[in-house]
Amino acid sequence: MHLRVDSIEQALRNAGWTVESEGYRVAFAVAEDNLRLGRTVVADCVDPWPLTREEWRAIAARSGVPIVPVEVVCSDVNEHRCRVESRTADIPGHIVPTWMDVIERDYRQRDDDRLVIDTARLDVDASVRAIQAAMHEVVK
Repeated sequence: MHLRVDSIEQALRNAGWTVESEGYRVAFAVAEDNLRLGRTVVADCVDPWPLTREEWRAIAARSGVPIVPVEVVCSDVNEHRCRVESRTADIPGHIVPTWMDVIERDYRQRDDDRLVIDTARLDVDASVRAIQAAMHEVVK
């Protein structure tokens, strides 16, 4: 199942909430429910802090399933900026971040074991193949 934190957070905002950690908390609960049902969960989120990254790992461990952490980056700064600045909202009411929002975000660099997908070097098909290969490796 695809679990998109932006959709959860926007639904909470649309309901009148001020959103801080609530979107991730909801995503964690829904992910764990679905993992326990035997589903594969793809959590689509920025995952900015070690705290959130550890919680995804803890959910997988409690559910008795392997995890494949994936970090998607764009190593070409100019291309990254272009993508951010040309992005349009695909969730009603969602305000997409500006380039300044992206570069000023409280994001802690990762040093954990993960698959890094660089979209400046890989197209979508190659990225999907790399993720699928990593998933197959952990379920052997």
